[in-house]
Order: sequence, then C-alpha cells, then structure tokens
Amino acid sequence: MSSKTTRLANLLEAVPDALVGMDQTGVIRFVNRQTESLFGYDRDDLVGQPIQVLVPESLSGTYTGHRENDLTDRPFRSIGLDLELDGRQQDGTEFPVHIGVSPIDTGDVLLVITAVSDVAKRKQALESSELLAAIVENSNDAIIGRSLDGLVTSWNPSAERMYGYPSDEIIGKPFGLLIPEDRAGEVVNIGEKLMAGEPVEHFETSRVRKDGVVFPVSATISPIRSPDGTITGASMICRDMTEQQAAFEASQRMSAIVEYSEDAILSSTLDGIIRSWNPAAERLLGYASEEIIGRPGSLLSDTDPTRELPDVRARIGAGLPVERLETKLTRKDGTTFPASVSVSPIRDADGVVVGASTIVSDVTEANRAFESARSMIESSLDALVAISPEGMITDVNEATVKVTGIPRMKLIGTAFSECFTEPEKAKAIYNLVFEQGMAVDYPLTMRHRNGTLTEVLYNASVYRDGVGKVLGVFAAARDVTKQRKAQREIAEQQNSSLHRLAELERFQRLTVGRELKMIELKKEIESLRRLLEKS
Repeated sequence: MSSKTTRLANLLEAVPDALVGMDQTGVIRFVNRQTESLFGYDRDDLVGQPIQVLVPESLSGTYTGHRENDLTDRPFRSIGLDLELDGRQQDGTEFPVHIGVSPIDTGDVLLVITAVSDVAKRKQALESSELLAAIVENSNDAIIGRSLDGLVTSWNPSAERMYGYPSDEIIGKPFGLLIPEDRAGEVVNIGEKLMAGEPVEHFETSRVRKDGVVFPVSATISPIRSPDGTITGASMICRDMTEQQAAFEASQRMSAIVEYSEDAILSSTLDGIIRSWNPAAERLLGYASEEIIGRPGSLLSDTDPTRELPDVRARIGAGLPVERLETKLTRKDGTTFPASVSVSPIRDADGVVVGASTIVSDVTEANRAFESARSMIESSLDALVAISPEGMITDVNEATVKVTGIPRMKLIGTAFSECFTEPEKAKAIYNLVFEQGMAVDYPLTMRHRNGTLTEVLYNASVYRDGVGKVLGVFAAARDVTKQRKAQREIAEQQNSSLHRLAELERFQRLTVGRELKMIELKKEIESLRRLLEKS
C-alpha cells in the first residue's frame, strides 16, 4: 500500500467497525484490530491474501461490476453500502455481515465490515435513544439534568412550563435557583446518596418558580454515569404535586368529616354490598365495621331502603342523588327507628357510577319534636298558615279550617290572598314581609264560605333553610272580632256619655245664670226694704 494508505491505517485503528483495505486486484493491504477480533485472524495472516479469505465469492462480482464505473468516477462514492453478505472466520464459520465499499484517493478500496448482530444492537440502541428522547420531550413531568457542580445541563418542555424558565435562560445556571431557601440543606444529603450511586425515589419537597411561587413536588433523582461508570451528574424527574396535595388535603378533610360525623355514613356497591362504615354507623346501628362490611345493606331493614322507591336504584345508576328518603331501619338488636336517608352516586376516575354513598340520620327526636310542635299548632286559637314564596298555601292548622270553612286539603295549593275580603291588600302585606322579613298586626278580614266575616290581626315572618335560603312565609291571623265589637260598644258608650255630659254642662250653665239673677234681685229687695224702714 502507498504511504497515504499507511497514514490512513494509523488513523483508523480506533474505528469500532472492522476495516479492510484492499487494492484494485482484491488483495488485502490493511486490516485493523477489529477485523482480527471479528474474523479470528492475526493481521499478518491476512495482509497479502485475497479478499475471498474473509468474504465469499459473491463480493467479487459486486466489486468487479462497480469498479470501473465507480472507482474511476470522481468524486468517489460508496458502493454496496449496507450490502448484506456472508463473512468467513478463520475456522470456516460463515456469518452475516454488513459491508460498505468506499474508494480511497490512493486508488485502493476500503471495506467497512460489521457483524449483523452488532448492527442490530446499534439500531436497537439508536431506536431506544430516539424513544427516550421522545419520552423526555413529551413527558408531563419536568426532566432536568445537572452536573456535579450543580449547573443545569438539560431542560425539557415540561420543566419550562413547570418552573417558568425557558431552556436558554436556565441551562448553565445553578440548580439552586429552583430550591427555596429553607430547603437548601437537603441538597447535601441527596448529593451524598448520588455520589454513592444510590437513587432517591419519590422525594417530596418544594421548589420555587421563576415568579417566586413555591409549590410541592415529588422528585426522583438518579446518578448519571459515563461509559466507564464514573458518576458525572444527576437526572431529576419532578412532578408538580399541587393538585395531588390539594386533593389529598380535601380527602383528609372528608375522611375527618366522615369519621367524626354524628350521622351514619356508609358506602356500598351498586348491588348493595356494604364497603365502608363510619363510627356513627356503628353507634346508631349496632354493627362493628368488621361485622357488616362485605354484607348486604338489606340487613339494616326489613325493606331495603334502596327499594322503597322503585326508581331509587335507577336514579343512582343514572348518577342522580336521592335526598331525604323517610324510612325505618333495624338495629343489630332488632329494634327499629325512623330514619332519614340520603343516597348519592359514587363514581370512578372515568366518571362511571360504581357504587353509592348513604347518609343515615335518626329522626326519632325530630319526629317527636315535630309531633309536639304540630300539636301546639293544632291547638292554637290563631289561624296559622305556611305559604310558599309564590303565595300558595302549603299547610294550615285546624283554626284556619274553622275560620274559612274549607277543609285542609282543599286549602293547600290555593292562593292565601283569596282567604281575605281584600285580596290585593293581603298580597301587598305579603310582599312587605319579603321586603322587611316580617309584618306585625296588620288588620285584615277573613271570609268564611258561608259569608261570615272574621276580623283578624295579621302577623307574618319568613322562614329559611340551614343555609339561609328563604323557603316561604309563616303567618298567624288572630281573631279580634269580639275585641273590635267591644271596642265599638265602648266607643258608642263613650259617645253617648259625652253627649249627655254636654247636655248637663249646658243646663248647668243655664242654671248658674238664673241663680245669679235671683241673688241680684234679693239684694235689690233688701236694699228697698232698708230704705222703707228708714223712711
């Protein structure tokens, strides 16, 4: 080979492929160490031998067919690149190889020979590298590389979105920019683990964005090694845990509410199998959680609450709640009690209804209180009426029935203003109740269906639910007919007395005048008598 080829041979020793230089007659002039390793020959055994020692006859035809056209065509170009042929080892074993044929400006030819298995590994490594790059580029997690001295060396798009720094603004800057001041100490501990070759997984900490906002993250940190195994840096995968932390805190609050609720709270599958049971449920129904979980909810009632209304299961399956279902439940000891049951659907992550959550309240005391209040209402002499925001009667007591002469069920659903002789005045007072919250002692007249009139003083106030929403108006009409009659009689008596007093006063004035005249006459007589006596 020429001096140029010799110099080239010295430069190509480090190439990882098997390189074989041959002249235009097909005689081997140069091999590198990788050729010796791949084919099992010493280079002295190959130099001077025909190329057919390493490559079967099939290469000769390819080489000969291209030699005149390609090797004399300047600039030189490769022929047979990625050509798959068979190579022959010293022991006669043949194996598939990839061969690239390139002319050299010395007039010789260079064969680049690679075992097919090595090519496959390289392709696989390339594909894996490309896949890894795509994963890093499109990951929802921030993936960051940093050197041992703490400088950022790589920064994927998610890191830019999470931290607010563009890659050209942060690469080459200290990673400490992302660490809050109160977390600086943890870097030393993590660094010691990384230098020992230990990864740090799911480390929960805080990081700081470009705008100064501190947020929670879960970080996994792994050492980066060079080909010889030396640790040269660290790779960090950071996940923003803001939403997860908020969800966790909400879950904790909800768990605390369930745990300490005064109401029994339980969950079940769609077919009624109990899956959870809070302490209040244990106190109310008598079953410990380990006794009842996994058993059907029908144990709690002779009639399964979810079957009392035919459409309850259908409503839950359709994702609709069932509120304040009145039923009776049975305790472990067999006693029953009235209960108010609210059932809500439970959904999985995809929004599919997978079960039901049930809240049970013992309404024994509430029912007693209601019955007691109802008794008081019914025994009241005042006409008591519950009115909807639209002005329609929703309930009345017996006194209202008596004063109107209309049965309770016929009154319910009618306009309350129609009970009065002046409906428009009644409506105006009702509107005033909504504006001011109450009305006090407004005079109205109620009409019995037989025509009898009852004078009343109308008092009313709005009533609200637990969150302050106005549900309607509660009104009381007090019968003041007798009082008004008595007042009129008294007024008439007072008027009569006043008239008589005026008469007496006038007579008195006349009488007093006469008396004065008599006194003057007597004085005049006495005066004349004394004159006569003197005369």
